[in-house]
Amino acid sequence: MPTYTAPTRETRFIINEMLDLASYGNLPGFENATQDMIDTVVNEAGKFCSEVLAPLNQIGDEQGCTRHEDGSVTTPDGFKEAYQSLVESGWTTLTGPEEFGGQELPHVLGFAFEEYIGTANQAFAMYPGLTGGATAALLAAGTQEQKEMYAPKMISGEWSGTMNLTEPHCGTDLGMIRTKAEPTGDGSYAITGTKIFISAGEHDLTSNIIHLVLAKTPGAPDSSKGISLFVVPKFIVDENGEPGERNGVTCGSIEKKMGIHGNATCVLNYDGATGWMLGEENKGLAAMFVMMNAARLGVGMQGLAQAEVAYQNAVTYALDRRQGRALTGPADKDAQADPIFVHPDVRRMLMDAKVFNESMRALCLWGALQVDLTHKAQTEEERQLADDLIGLMTPVIKGYGTDKGYDIANNMQQVYGGHGYVTEWGMEQFVRDSRIAMIYEGTNGVQAMDLCGRKLASKGGRAVQAFFAMIDEEIASAKDSPELADVATKLEKALGEQKAATMWFMQNAMANPNNLGAGAHHYMHIMGIVTLGFMWLKMGKTALQQLATDTEDRAFYEAKLTSAAYYAERFLPDAGALRRKLEAGSDNMMKLSAEAFATAA
Repeated sequence: MPTYTAPTRETRFIINEMLDLASYGNLPGFENATQDMIDTVVNEAGKFCSEVLAPLNQIGDEQGCTRHEDGSVTTPDGFKEAYQSLVESGWTTLTGPEEFGGQELPHVLGFAFEEYIGTANQAFAMYPGLTGGATAALLAAGTQEQKEMYAPKMISGEWSGTMNLTEPHCGTDLGMIRTKAEPTGDGSYAITGTKIFISAGEHDLTSNIIHLVLAKTPGAPDSSKGISLFVVPKFIVDENGEPGERNGVTCGSIEKKMGIHGNATCVLNYDGATGWMLGEENKGLAAMFVMMNAARLGVGMQGLAQAEVAYQNAVTYALDRRQGRALTGPADKDAQADPIFVHPDVRRMLMDAKVFNESMRALCLWGALQVDLTHKAQTEEERQLADDLIGLMTPVIKGYGTDKGYDIANNMQQVYGGHGYVTEWGMEQFVRDSRIAMIYEGTNGVQAMDLCGRKLASKGGRAVQAFFAMIDEEIASAKDSPELADVATKLEKALGEQKAATMWFMQNAMANPNNLGAGAHHYMHIMGIVTLGFMWLKMGKTALQQLATDTEDRAFYEAKLTSAAYYAERFLPDAGALRRKLEAGSDNMMKLSAEAFATAA
């Protein structure tokens, strides 16, 4: 059976040392985030997820969820009790506003918990995870009455929430949705239609489920400009603020899917269900994007999560499994064979996983800090910079993070050889569970086009220019360090590849938009490679500062320097190859007719 130990030491290193979160104590919401508080939250979160949720992961995968004739859904054994423990321990309230019962701690701590819960049990994590995004949209677009009605119980975890976008005939192209919202004359609307792929759409964990539903009102434009957002509770809230009459929304079926079996991914049928508009008419997509952006960052964290749990188990297996001898001679002369850990190809896969996981964790937590600074920084200039950076990085965190997370999970399965392919060891579940992260909340092709088609050019390229300047500054400050000069030089070269690729887009995408589409995936990966290199430079500098003291944890910090050097020599060169692919353009990619793809008999 696979195991999981939350990487609390790594998290504390990033939050306390690299980000120095305590130094932001003068900002609203940060005053309670002392190092003692941070350490307590991180350690207790790790303990809860490792001890309570991880043991349920295989159970959830094997049992799945059960839909009953009345449309109700039962979650796997242990999920309901674990969810109650989650709520009673206050984990759902970490970053919620105090006004509605939250602790209002920085999002950095919320992201740390998101990593742990997703690594321990991704299917379980999606129940409270979707609620967080729904609450964010509600707080951004709802009336004060709507906020007071729903937010406190969603933040407490007593109620959960969903997002309802996709329909059988349309996914990303939301302008094609057919769900209708007919005004009833009393301020409410009758919602009719079918939504599919609704994560946590029906379950037995909470007493109410608050659905946020995209629909079109009569006469609305037949495009994305005609979409409105509605709040549709499973049970209509009565005058006492409690679940009352059952609403006209039911689970028609649970999707049979490749992974995340413990989460109820539902087809939801709306049959004149009562809903209330959230925000302005025909402005629903903007309100839903608040939820989608939060979800995309969370999905990027899921890429890290599955890579991390697969890595931890692969390391254990590689140290125990004996096959063959080390190329340099027997490592253990008293045994018939050496642990496979001694073989360079196994070590390559483990090192690739180690350096990706540690830098991706740093990027996600750094990104969470930008979310905080967008709202809490002292000056408008600082808030704008943080908003620009996290807007630019969101598709990279989601797209590159989940592409690589899936690759890492695959490689960790490979470490096991044949044992990785059988259910007993749990590795094949990590691969299956990680695959969905590349698809939902906008496929990674959509993320790449969002980055290249929207974010690069936004506001005259202000965000990407700030990104380049930030990394240039980090490189310049590291070049005089003997321990980091080579990392800085290699990062500078990779950043140069990204700058050149950006310029190529500027020169070639306007004349032929397919050039942008053909190169967007490669550009997203170039940016991911560069950004994780930036994280390694920051972590390396932090490690050097600690090694200059009388620290007793020298091995930890020295490993950071070795890992930074490994990343620089093994990952950063890929930016050049990807740039050359990007600059190949779209001619040959788009040249063949559709008939040329058909297989001849």
